[in-house]
Amino acid sequence: MAARRPSHSQESYSSPSPPADVHDPFNPRYFDNDLDHAEVYRRDTYGSESSAAGLNENERFYDNPDPYSHPDTDSDHDVYGQRYAPSAESLGGRMGLSDSSAPTLGDFGASQYGGVREPYPAWSSERQIPLSKEEIEDIFLDLQQKFGFQRDSMRNMFDFTMQLLDSRASRMSPNQALLTLHADYIGGQHANYRKWYFAAQLDLDDAVGHTQNPGLQRLRSKRGSRNNHEKSLGSALDRWRQAMNNMSQYDRMRQIALYLLCWGEGAQIRFVPECLCFIFKCADDYYRSPECQNRVDPVPEGLYLRAVVKPLYRFIRDQGYESVEGKFVRRERDHDRIIGYDDINQLFWYPEGIARITLTDKTRLVDIPPAQRFMRFDRIDWNRAFFKTYYEKRSFGHLLVNFNRIWVIHIATYWFYTSYNSPAVYEPSRGYSTALRWSATALGGAVATIIMIAATLAEFSYIPTTWNNTSHLTRRLIFLLVTLGLTAGPTVYIGIVETSPSAGGQLALILGIVQFFISVVATLLFGTMPSGRMFGDRVASKSRKYLANQTFTASYPGMHAQARLASVLLWFLVFGCKFTESYFFLTVSFRDPIRVMATMKVQNCHEKFFGNALCRNQATFTLTIMYIMDLVLFFLDTFLWYIIWNTVFSIARSFALGLSIWTPWRDIYARLPKRIYAKILATSDMEVKYKPKVLVSQIWNAIIISMYREHLLSIDHVQKLLYHQADTPDGRRSLRAPAFFVAQSDKGDKGDFFPPGSEAERRISFFAQSLTTAIPEALPVDAMPTFTVLTPHYNEKILLSLREIIKEADIHSRVTLLEYLKQLHGVEWENFVKDTKILAQESEMYDGTNPFNGDEKKLDDLPFYCIGFKSAAPEFTLRTRIWASLRFQTLYRTVSGMMNYAKAIKLLYRVENPEVVQMFGGNTDKLEHELERMARRKFKFIVSMQRYSKFNKEEHENAEFLLRAYPELQIAYLDEEPRKDGGEPRLFSALIDGHSEFNPQTGRRKPKFRIELPGNPILGDGKSDNQNHAIIFYRGEYLQLIDANQDNYLEECLKIRNVLGEFEEYSVSSQSPYAQWGHKEFSQSPVAIVGAREYIFSENIGILGDIAAGKEQTFGTLNARSLAWIGGKLHYGHPDFLNATYMNTRGGVSKAQKGLHLNEDIYAGMNAFGRGGRIKHTEYFQCGKGRDLGFGTILNFQTKIGTGMGEQMLSREYYYLGTQLPIDRFLTFYYGHPGFHINNMLVILSVQIFVVTMVFLGTLNSQLTVCHYSKTGQPTNGQGGCYNLHPVYQWIHRCIISIFLVFMIAFLPLFLQELIERGTARAIFRLSRQFVSFSPVFEVFSTQIYTHSILNDLTFGGARYIATGRGFATSRISFSILFSRFAGPSIYLGMRTLLMLLYVTLSFWTPYLLYFWVSILALCVAPFLFNPHQFSFTDFIVDYREFLRWMSRGNSRSHNNSWIGYCRLSRTMITGYKKKKLGRPSEKLQGDVPRAGWRAVIVSEVIFPIVMAVVFIIAYMFLKSFPVEGKTPPSPLIRIAVVSLGPIVWNAAILLLLFVISLFLGPMLDSCCVRFGSVMASIAHVLGTLGMIGFFEFFWFLELWDTSHAVLGLITIVAIQRAVHKVLISVFLSREFKHDETNRAWWTGKWYGRGLGSHALSQPAREFIVKIIELSLWSSDFLIGHFLLFMLTPAVLIPYIDRLHSVLLFWLRPSKQIHAPIFNIKLRKQRRAILIKYIPIYFSVLAIFVALIAIPTVFKDTIHFHCTICTQL
Repeated sequence: MAARRPSHSQESYSSPSPPADVHDPFNPRYFDNDLDHAEVYRRDTYGSESSAAGLNENERFYDNPDPYSHPDTDSDHDVYGQRYAPSAESLGGRMGLSDSSAPTLGDFGASQYGGVREPYPAWSSERQIPLSKEEIEDIFLDLQQKFGFQRDSMRNMFDFTMQLLDSRASRMSPNQALLTLHADYIGGQHANYRKWYFAAQLDLDDAVGHTQNPGLQRLRSKRGSRNNHEKSLGSALDRWRQAMNNMSQYDRMRQIALYLLCWGEGAQIRFVPECLCFIFKCADDYYRSPECQNRVDPVPEGLYLRAVVKPLYRFIRDQGYESVEGKFVRRERDHDRIIGYDDINQLFWYPEGIARITLTDKTRLVDIPPAQRFMRFDRIDWNRAFFKTYYEKRSFGHLLVNFNRIWVIHIATYWFYTSYNSPAVYEPSRGYSTALRWSATALGGAVATIIMIAATLAEFSYIPTTWNNTSHLTRRLIFLLVTLGLTAGPTVYIGIVETSPSAGGQLALILGIVQFFISVVATLLFGTMPSGRMFGDRVASKSRKYLANQTFTASYPGMHAQARLASVLLWFLVFGCKFTESYFFLTVSFRDPIRVMATMKVQNCHEKFFGNALCRNQATFTLTIMYIMDLVLFFLDTFLWYIIWNTVFSIARSFALGLSIWTPWRDIYARLPKRIYAKILATSDMEVKYKPKVLVSQIWNAIIISMYREHLLSIDHVQKLLYHQADTPDGRRSLRAPAFFVAQSDKGDKGDFFPPGSEAERRISFFAQSLTTAIPEALPVDAMPTFTVLTPHYNEKILLSLREIIKEADIHSRVTLLEYLKQLHGVEWENFVKDTKILAQESEMYDGTNPFNGDEKKLDDLPFYCIGFKSAAPEFTLRTRIWASLRFQTLYRTVSGMMNYAKAIKLLYRVENPEVVQMFGGNTDKLEHELERMARRKFKFIVSMQRYSKFNKEEHENAEFLLRAYPELQIAYLDEEPRKDGGEPRLFSALIDGHSEFNPQTGRRKPKFRIELPGNPILGDGKSDNQNHAIIFYRGEYLQLIDANQDNYLEECLKIRNVLGEFEEYSVSSQSPYAQWGHKEFSQSPVAIVGAREYIFSENIGILGDIAAGKEQTFGTLNARSLAWIGGKLHYGHPDFLNATYMNTRGGVSKAQKGLHLNEDIYAGMNAFGRGGRIKHTEYFQCGKGRDLGFGTILNFQTKIGTGMGEQMLSREYYYLGTQLPIDRFLTFYYGHPGFHINNMLVILSVQIFVVTMVFLGTLNSQLTVCHYSKTGQPTNGQGGCYNLHPVYQWIHRCIISIFLVFMIAFLPLFLQELIERGTARAIFRLSRQFVSFSPVFEVFSTQIYTHSILNDLTFGGARYIATGRGFATSRISFSILFSRFAGPSIYLGMRTLLMLLYVTLSFWTPYLLYFWVSILALCVAPFLFNPHQFSFTDFIVDYREFLRWMSRGNSRSHNNSWIGYCRLSRTMITGYKKKKLGRPSEKLQGDVPRAGWRAVIVSEVIFPIVMAVVFIIAYMFLKSFPVEGKTPPSPLIRIAVVSLGPIVWNAAILLLLFVISLFLGPMLDSCCVRFGSVMASIAHVLGTLGMIGFFEFFWFLELWDTSHAVLGLITIVAIQRAVHKVLISVFLSREFKHDETNRAWWTGKWYGRGLGSHALSQPAREFIVKIIELSLWSSDFLIGHFLLFMLTPAVLIPYIDRLHSVLLFWLRPSKQIHAPIFNIKLRKQRRAILIKYIPIYFSVLAIFVALIAIPTVFKDTIHFHCTICTQL
């Protein structure tokens, strides 16, 4: 202002980095050096008498002179009736001051280019700025001293604000820039602060703020006059708008500054946006109080951090961590016991929540006048305020609550269909009854109601029973019970009268019909109406009670009428097709089997215990399972139709956008130059001085040359593709366009412009294709908004070292990285080598010899072709390192890719402003400087290197290299500073870039900003916390979030201005957002996220890379296109652009609660969507992205997605979306996200249920005489007492076809996508290549992995998988590792199902079963099939040795990689670990996982296995209840009990005996015989295995060598033993120790000195139970491992199999293939010894196995034993 107070001199405020250049934006010089030291720097914002404007306080801030002089009203009759505007008090405007009263200081910036450079050119004095830079700076300084913000944070936020204003002011007037910014942050229609202010009813709080006790007032008024302030909401909003309109620009600026300062130091509070709003409001109220204005002394720096942020941070941290011996340890709590970010946030949504906040002396914060609240923040007791607002319990109830409409639609319709078609089940004995049929069908309504009741009851347990939650749930429950009576009651009556001898007559019929129509209405209502809108509408109700819920969870952005129509049409088509097809294909075809099975009673069967009670009804049991099977298929059908129609819509959409290859190619290329001119250049604002051709040629040549620099094109190709200058006949120079544009249109002459199949061709064709679509117009470069790219980096590779490139990674990998890359990118390597040779010649490395004498030359070049350099000079080795890094997933690749933005901006600026080039004449340095300045102003790149300060030397050098190569790159990192008193170290967020100076003492760069944090910021899974600590350093209006494995290309970066145009903020209305009419022009909901396509650059690297790429292609492109159109796309991270202001005022760019927010980025999308942000998808922009290529890594990725999906199912976001979205958008959301995973679960379930059904049908088929029919359908003669199973067989065939289709449909989208983008031939080729390479096998397997990971997560929690590391897919993984990784997820299930399939095949064979054999074998062998070089013979035998050692290790000394370790790890999921720390080093192996809840365990680990066991026992007993040779067989139950429990008893006996032996002998022998424990263990294991085999052979003998009976018996035995083990583990085992001392103690007998303490007495008993289980498990794993090896053996014996296998896996021709590993002599000897020793062992085991099976089958008639016990069994 005019009268500026003298300030401190420079010293007292010295900033950490000395100001280098006055105009460097990062080192603003705040003070003049020559001013007086004495007077304290203070600035009166109210303007004292001497101030320029000379107005006094009241006039300046309020319209009524004395706002506080109203009489105190203790009664509540007129509180709300008072005249004045509540909001004008909270945010009063400075009415007296006109905007221009602040004089502008000093005329900066002589001209646009010359003279001194402004750091913020658009905010310069010649542009009528409302406040000068210095005034804004004063505002920040003043706030910093009033509130105690950190100096660095204040400098950072000042720069942040100025860049933001500069960005906005470059495309609108500075006045408007400040106005719209204030509207976005504080006061506009879409400002989160304004929304919160009314949602939390603070307008009422402020209206009664001056009375004695606002809290009581409010609660009383809530009960009394409701209607009063509902009316007043509209007027309150209007008063708010007027108050905002009347504020001065000065105060608007001050509010923005205060908000940003609160945000900039908020740390974890940035995740809780409404809490931040509350803090800001208190601060703002305090600032305007006289108390604050009259303070003379500045408060100490860091006060805000200590008093406000730290207490909240501590609360958040202590929810998840506890301090043990000075270290923070994760608490063992699941989500439902952790008060997470969302719970904290929701406290501030409701006035009742804010009223809970109390100080330590028990006064409520609301009882303190608003102006004094901020100073009491350090006295708030947060522990008493917060509570859970939604319980994320692990249970499947969430699926019921969130997706209840899906279940209602499917199950109720299925009931209607099926019950109508199965009259045989309920027909009365006297024949057909119409009334009963109507009524039975009508029960579908009751089914729907029961689902709704269950969902409502489940919902009760997820919501705290407080406030306004339970009222509408209770009302709903009562209504549902009434509906249940209406839909189910009549059936009882009709059932009674209709089955009586005299039928019920007309009354029954009319009742039935009425009941049916009530049911249909109920089903339609429950199936379409969101449950959140029944009784107490949480979405659209006008009541203030639900306002917060509407504002923050249900303000879904509206859709265009056209899009909404498309959405409704899509679902109409999907369900129309589905209901028609399901009725005729599934239900009607099921009618005959039902008729046959429902009436079938099995004759003359008898069993000892049950008589014929069970076996008579075998058909009924089978029918029940068939019903379930049909229901599952009914669900799968919907997904099938969804995929079909979604693909159709998506493709139609792509045609509409003009995206397809089918628009003729020649047009695409011929018109490319015109399109570049029209779409990429901002041509509308240019004067046409130059021909378009000249401008386009510069752009095109730049693109081609950038490809040449990346070695994608050789020099010859470049010549053909460039624009050249040519002389025309009349002597003028002109540009000649490359032949390329025209050549594409000639059919004959395609011309050789690219290496075949090259990356360059793909990029140019995408570029050409993308410009055919409609694209937002570009703004000139100096008017484009500023944006930032943010990349979180943890420990991904920055740059490959030479060692990593040219040395094998480990013995299992057969190739160096460089070799592999050279084979994948042959052309690029050749171009690179040519380049390098030219360089080498230039630097005269040849020592004067003539480089061109033939033979020598070839020899000389050898090193180049091998490793890319000849002299080991660093500049040459570095080139090779960079070449490889750019083709691998490294951070260097990402940085160099994203830095293309800067190149693009410079290029566009130069091309569009030729006058700039002319102005600098020939001075290229100055020109470059000017271009740099523009690029720096418009684009920032931040890498958040969390570990930067902890980097080792190599990582540090690489990071330094990045900074030197790209000085504009900014690195944000965490800086630690130990405390003097040895407490927790202080942590800082620090920022450096390539211009930062070095600190001579440490050799590190000095940070530009260094902002203290309240504590360690990494509280969650890491990525989101890492983004959050760096987010304060972003600049500008938009953010692009990039992962550290992505890439970008120059030609894509040229479209950046068009992409940013998608945010629809380019042409902002010139009206004020607060004006009476102007505000209506700002009403459209803002665009929060703009998605982009990804190109997976690993798509050609073999089958797995291709599958991963295909998945992403269909999901990220095909799916996203249709989802974005019909309003269902969420944010998936990778190359999406975010509206930074929008996202950061709503909780940041991702969520961060540990575990719950595993897929952090999806939550940002759901958050934005629920709060009213639109999410768009662009088709014309793509980034590159790497995907993992190894089998293990792909599955880890899928496990992460699966567990992440499990966590999402628990989250409140899914609850809000699932219970509040209208039906069409709900279906879009469901099938686009959770439906995919639930479908996977159902696919696996369908396979299992189907096999069980077949087992039951097999028992019927093998024991009963089945009727045979002639061709005409007549029963053939002479079949007395036969059973008609013919319709059932037809039903089976139909089911198999359905399941087959469900699997195959997964390939449809990819095929069509390829068809559209690359043409028919490419599509068929790609698909057939996938099929030949066993891609269906992988699909089946990955479906199981998804399913297992979701089920596991919902049951036990904890995304825990064994990491297999990144890297290449060329390393061979040993058998035991693959076995231990995949046994739990899929091999066990596969083996159990295989057994059942074997029985089915034996009992009735149909060729359709072949498909099942393939898919179930896939579950068992997929991991080995996709393992590189799995079938090489030597390695196979070495594997076998390793497997045997793995099985038997770890008993006398601890071993990381052993079977016992694997077994314990898989068990701890259920038992959990012991709490007590015993301070042993081996304890830190696993993280602390919470013990699973007993509810979850009871269902999945106790009830389910027992049910399965019972089912198989029934099947087996049916087999055994028919007389053999006229005699009734002995009781099958006893036989099964003996054989299944026998081995367990046998194991227990062995163990007891050995326990006694080791207890006495162990301590004596331990000193001399180290391996005593191992010997004892191996004796036990061998005996256990022998016992298991022996019992099976004995059982087979009891079955009189009947194979099919023995197999079914074996299935039953397995089921029983599994149930027994699971029950023992989950019911009888206490928690596990973290170390494996007890295991070794058991075998060696040494129980003392193991650190067990008092447990040494109780542990042996527990260990005994454990060992019984372990012994059975060991034997079964031992056998399963051998079975797997036997399955793989035939393949291993095929000659040249290894070559062929590699061709299929890597798609490399045999000549290109990777050599066998070269071992040194020692290793070779070792391997030969292993072969000699283990080949005989392996084949003898194989022979024994074959003998055990073959001898009984061959000699079954001759082998007889006589034993009396056997006959009784």
